[in-house]
Amino acid sequence: MKIEGWRARWLIAFGFHLLQLWARTLRFEIDDRAGIAGKPVKENYIGALWHNRLLIFPFVLRRFFSSRRGAALISASRDGELLADAIKRFGFDVVRGSSSRLGASAILQLTNILASGGDAVITPDGPRGPAYELGPGIIFLAQKSGAAVLPVNMEYSSCWRLKSWDQFIVPRPFAKVRVLIGQPYRVRSTMTGEEFETERLRLQNAMMSLVERR
Repeated sequence: MKIEGWRARWLIAFGFHLLQLWARTLRFEIDDRAGIAGKPVKENYIGALWHNRLLIFPFVLRRFFSSRRGAALISASRDGELLADAIKRFGFDVVRGSSSRLGASAILQLTNILASGGDAVITPDGPRGPAYELGPGIIFLAQKSGAAVLPVNMEYSSCWRLKSWDQFIVPRPFAKVRVLIGQPYRVRSTMTGEEFETERLRLQNAMMSLVERR
């Protein structure tokens, strides 16, 4: 049954408050290899994390990057509504669309946000995968905007995995969450399809270097 209107808004609000209570039980620690957490904003980035780590990312933004502003690219599907609502409640804007097939409109919106000094956040294997396979959209965005990509990952001491295409991760209550922030990655300009594919794989490998448990 499709839920719309006030019922959908009520369920999203309820889900957000439930997620807040859940997140309060988690124990966070950070491995910030870029040295930017809690620091004054000197450069804006394209934050990149894998889709199956996305659930509590709004709480990571609030806890470690409260001074940063920008927008996250979230799936236009109904499944993305809760995350979109949570991200907006924490002061980030939302651009709806697919990161694997980043359209001209989404690229333009995110480029303008980066040009104005904000950050952009993308799950480059979302919303349908394959899991851990970086789509071309983030490369196009980095080349057009000139912003560096900041790889982000989260590892959990205890979690559930949903039966979805990416085995979406839900941390168990009271789990320890390790937030890993990689070194900023500068995407190179490319002239040929072969060069583009090489660059795509280099960024994918940089992101995967932070993943400890698939």
